[in-house]
Amino acid sequence: MTSTCRGIDVSAYQATQDWAAHARDGVTFAFAKASEGQKSRDSRFATHIAGIQAAGLVPGAYHFAWPNQDATVEAANYIAAVGPYAGPGFLHWLDLERYGDGRNYRGRTATQIKAYAEAWIAAVQRAFPGQRVGIYTSADDIAYGHVPADVPLWYPAYPWGAAPYSKAEGATRPAPSGRTVAFWQFTSQPLDRSICYMSAADLRAWAQGTGNTSTPACPPFPGRDKFVLGAHNDFALQLQQWLDKGGWGPKYKVGPSRTMTALDLQKVAALQRHYLSALGPADGLTGPRTWQYAYEVANGLRSK
Repeated sequence: MTSTCRGIDVSAYQATQDWAAHARDGVTFAFAKASEGQKSRDSRFATHIAGIQAAGLVPGAYHFAWPNQDATVEAANYIAAVGPYAGPGFLHWLDLERYGDGRNYRGRTATQIKAYAEAWIAAVQRAFPGQRVGIYTSADDIAYGHVPADVPLWYPAYPWGAAPYSKAEGATRPAPSGRTVAFWQFTSQPLDRSICYMSAADLRAWAQGTGNTSTPACPPFPGRDKFVLGAHNDFALQLQQWLDKGGWGPKYKVGPSRTMTALDLQKVAALQRHYLSALGPADGLTGPRTWQYAYEVANGLRSK
């Protein structure tokens, strides 16, 4: 039987929660609405997310999508809302679902909706490297081809109305259009409740980027003082190898002293310019985000 853990999601429609009590009751994760569209912010997000984090739950946030608007602008709205709270282990979700009257999908084809989702996810991944980004979406959206492949799925389907966690835990795992779902939101009564198809420990590891991956975890960033011109260390060699593997500039030799050369700094700066909004000044000096990006580009986890 697949291990699972329990969670809740909230928005401005829910009052302030006793998150410590939820944790005592066995809840492992909780997600809060942060934003919608290009400008709207959830009025209770700050209160909800602060309580979720204080209780030690796996935290996350979601953005309600308007695919007939600019994905980059919408992503910027979300990024600004969650920026003060997002750190290692924080989960990000695009809430991709059609309003009943279709106003947020109006005028868009399935291909355009999928492209919107891909652009939103890419922008959020650039802003929060190493953090998981997924999609909350319906069976219809999946069937209509709105959802990119190989993205974590949080799936809503309510077969029973109000139901305890135990009923969902004992049921067959949903597989809409043959897709594997990571989270199942199985009821909205009295709160939106979900189960995750990982144990609590596995979810925490996955949220940190160290679980359920065939690629070894990125080595820890060794410290900015290691990356100055003329530095002698194995980490300089590692960064050079990642940049070469990822196709940044022509192949170059690493001297026997393993020295960070001016050419190496130029290559780091080129990477920073490519992802300038996320990586900061293109100074060639490597911080944690540049280190993580170079690793992801080299290992095919991020497109150039």
